Amino acid sequence: APMNESDEIPWYIAGLAFECSECGRCCAGPEEGYVWATSDELDTMAEHFDMTPAAFRKQYVRQIGRRLSLVEKKPTHDCIFLHKGKCSVYEVRPTQCRTWPFWAGNVESPEEWAWAGQRCEGINRGKLHDMAHIQRLASQTDG
Repeated sequence: APMNESDEIPWYIAGLAFECSECGRCCAGPEEGYVWATSDELDTMAEHFDMTPAAFRKQYVRQIGRRLSLVEKKPTHDCIFLHKGKCSVYEVRPTQCRTWPFWAGNVESPEEWAWAGQRCEGINRGKLHDMAHIQRLASQTDG
């Protein structure tokens, strides 16, 4: 089929390398951030802790406008589930965490990818991820 403008080839056609070094920086402060989660994701996390969804939300979730975010530790702004540099909910972590660093905003341009690489030592190292995989992950994120 002929291509149209919406099928334009992304700059990362050859793929992008990323391998998590488990440094925890994407989960840690000092900048305040949001860890967006859906109701279903929060329910899964509550189940992981053997808590009711209501009790889990009361303890671990804050509402930002119409969206839900995990709370952070004060004063560090680390994710509440970051313990000794490791994610304590890794198996049930939200989509936002699963798709890092292939967020739409990070793969928008080589400059944005390089900027993300300033904060994440796993970017441009290790395993090569193909274009289709990157696009699939980026389509699940909004930033």
